[in-house]
Amino acid sequence: MRLLVFGNSGSGKTTLALAIAEQHGLHHLDLDTIVWEPEQVAVERPPEDRLADLRSFLERHDCWVIEGCYGELVEAAADRCTRLVFLNPGAEACLGNNRRRPWEPHKYDTPEAQDEMLDALQAWVREYYTRGGSWSYEAHRRIFDTHRGDKVESTSSPPPDDLI
Repeated sequence: MRLLVFGNSGSGKTTLALAIAEQHGLHHLDLDTIVWEPEQVAVERPPEDRLADLRSFLERHDCWVIEGCYGELVEAAADRCTRLVFLNPGAEACLGNNRRRPWEPHKYDTPEAQDEMLDALQAWVREYYTRGGSWSYEAHRRIFDTHRGDKVESTSSPPPDDLI
């Protein structure tokens, strides 16, 4: 099983991916861990380093779940997945999920540091349907619509249990 889960921030990607990884004994890759510089907030790594890390993960593991919002990396992994999962519950659901998000110690030193970034994250989530670029709804829609393999889109929050 090789699942590729993508969508807006707050759509439930990490929650779903971690549950599936645990239930099926899959390797898990949160694309945040290869996009951003370690121990720095909102500092991007060079694109070639991100792609190299993704390719390395794909070469090392036969069974996996990968999750993130980074369209260029989703596209790079899409031909290797057995199922593409697009989580698209709408902006209001994503905004609410972000407000309830537990502290992510792998991203932020303290809960307070995470809370300080919430307004910026929420603004970014609101722009999902109108911004351009590979981290946008437009790019995600294109990736999903043109994918020739097995795929499913969920517009509910939380997503249904039968996505896999």
